[in-house]
Amino acid sequence: MKPLDPRLLKWAQATRVFLIATILAGVVTTLAIIIQAFLLASVITEVFQQDATLEQIWPQVMGLAGVVVVRALLAYAVEWAAFHASARAKSELRMAVLEHAVALGPEFLDSRRSGELAQLTGRGIDGLDSYFARYLPQLVLAVMVPVAIIVVVITEDLLAAVIIALTIPLIPIFMILVGLYTRRQVDRQWRTLGTLSGHFLDVVAGLPTLKVFGRARAQAETLREIGNRYRRTTMGVLRVSFLSALVLELLASLSVAIVAVAIGLRLVNGTLDLYTGLVVLILAPEAYLPLRMVGAQFHAAVDGIAASEQLLDILDIPLPDNDAGSTIPPTAPPFTVDVADLAVTYPDRPVPALDGVSLTAAAGRVTALAGHSGAGKSTVLRAMLGFLTPSQGSITLRGVSGAAGTPDTVQRTSWLEQFAWLPQDPVMVAGDVSDNILLGRPDAPRDDVARAAREAGLDPAVLDQQVAEGGAGVSAGQRRRIGLARVLLRDSPVILLDEPSAALDEGTESIVVDAVRRLRDRGRTVVVVAHRAALLDVADDVVNLRAPDPDLVTEEPVTVALPGLGR
Repeated sequence: MKPLDPRLLKWAQATRVFLIATILAGVVTTLAIIIQAFLLASVITEVFQQDATLEQIWPQVMGLAGVVVVRALLAYAVEWAAFHASARAKSELRMAVLEHAVALGPEFLDSRRSGELAQLTGRGIDGLDSYFARYLPQLVLAVMVPVAIIVVVITEDLLAAVIIALTIPLIPIFMILVGLYTRRQVDRQWRTLGTLSGHFLDVVAGLPTLKVFGRARAQAETLREIGNRYRRTTMGVLRVSFLSALVLELLASLSVAIVAVAIGLRLVNGTLDLYTGLVVLILAPEAYLPLRMVGAQFHAAVDGIAASEQLLDILDIPLPDNDAGSTIPPTAPPFTVDVADLAVTYPDRPVPALDGVSLTAAAGRVTALAGHSGAGKSTVLRAMLGFLTPSQGSITLRGVSGAAGTPDTVQRTSWLEQFAWLPQDPVMVAGDVSDNILLGRPDAPRDDVARAAREAGLDPAVLDQQVAEGGAGVSAGQRRRIGLARVLLRDSPVILLDEPSAALDEGTESIVVDAVRRLRDRGRTVVVVAHRAALLDVADDVVNLRAPDPDLVTEEPVTVALPGLGR
């Protein structure tokens, strides 16, 4: 675990200014510590050896008071700047990660549990407050103060300087040993918390279904067990933190005691004067204090450091070159989508999800993808969108004037502009129904939104109905129809529909089928994943997919005889 990750300076610009300010404050603080030691030794020596009065030592007392005030003001200023820099750095890092994750696309997001990513960008990154406010300033002092004190002590007492120089490295050595052990504990803590966050999110999303089938109580027991495991791990981290603080305190105390004994013996035999002994004795604890505090503040900031490292790892993932390639001209539609010998393998599966799939979806026709659940129908749509990287094969958009390009040769933005996609689980954002439909075309007028809602089987009166994040407040069927209205509003040349009639009754399903017919009549290229007979009946071409791995099959497909309509 790096004390200061250079990547943090790259992604959080506020860190650079704060680091410079912290170094300057560290220089002034170091000088103040040294001046304070000389002034304090001077006051004590004059009072005890020369019976000085308050008037005689008044300049030193005022100087000492001034040094204390300067140190207090510096500490306040550094902490104030730290919290402001932390707020800016957290905002910059959080936005950078979210924008980077979106730019990486669904393929990356599917590889991460949403609860884990939310935990990192939420509570995890908030741990940077302690990192900026206490750990980084103390780290700067831990470098400057011991070196400066050893240099000063060498000019006063060589033996004490040697003792300090030999014992100070023991503290970092033990800090490293403790840190290695703590890192394992913290990693285990974050893994447990990530599991808990992801599982909790999944349970909340599926709570209505679990309640219907009487499985909610069992999930509550699972959450309780994971929560207890996280509590035990957290207490283990705290135990290590307290024990490591004890070890560092013991080392520092023994080291200062050795210096004190050496000074005391020489004071007794008269080989060292009181003023020099006091200067060294006052400076010696100050040499060890920053290192001890670094160890303590490291444990306070370790959550933020661990979370920031994971976030910075995400930012290190190279982005696809979305600006590479050509753009598709507005006059290119209508399109024919050619899929040739397509194979897709997911990273977590030993066998391909698709293997050797070929099909042609022509403009003005409805192409239905049928087959077992798990045969790869949704995978075909995601590959068409460019969200998946095929292991073999190609996907080509052919316009009226020939080939328009493939996902590899066309800029991603330009490629996606040609598609409208209804996934199995349409994304819902907080707002009203019209806000969610407008995701298809944000600049669409209200009349167009109402028309798309009607075509999708929604009463325009529900456009002002509130929808919570994730779709709470609307039924599964309404979510599907809102997603369909979004697709109809977008009205792209190629329409991809993933089981648009799922969770709908027969009456509403007929509205969806009519919407598919209208899209075909407008000359759109429509590709629909279909299990139900009504959608298969409206299809011009049917492609039956078979899963390469029989273990992926979960149900029998719906089959419909459509002679002469393709494969």
